Amino acid sequence: MHILTTARLSLREFTPADAAFILELLSDPDWHRNINNPNVQDQAGALAWMEGRLFEPYRRHGHGFWAVERLDSGELIGMCGLFKRDALPLPDVGYAFLPRGRGQGFAREAAAACLSHGHEKLGMTAILAITAVDNPPSVRVLESIGMVEQGVELLAGYEEPSRVFRWEP
Repeated sequence: MHILTTARLSLREFTPADAAFILELLSDPDWHRNINNPNVQDQAGALAWMEGRLFEPYRRHGHGFWAVERLDSGELIGMCGLFKRDALPLPDVGYAFLPRGRGQGFAREAAAACLSHGHEKLGMTAILAITAVDNPPSVRVLESIGMVEQGVELLAGYEEPSRVFRWEP
């Protein structure tokens, strides 16, 4: 299902047909360094991960992480969306892009559009974000879209502290 369109991107719900892309994304060393190592080794594992982290939140909350495609080529380059984590009191905006989708402003464009969508279409009055403590590129993206750092917290279920950000329209 299509969610939103920006000047250069289209965001849609992931489908099982995206399992090879998810395997590639979850295998990226930057995913392991900045998010976690989900120990997904093959497409079957990717589908199982997708069921719990993508499809189930779509059904439960009506939002989640969405596939980010380039409008000019249709190429799938990352994920971005609004996700409700048990460890946070509000939904948060999150994103991850493969190297071919980095350094071109796509994360900023997609995340800003997700904030607007959350407020205008889903009625969210505040949205959070978290990032690894030592992830300057992600901090730059979050600050550039108007998110304000709230501090560093060790969130329930996480092994390392996270930098927490907040956005209010």
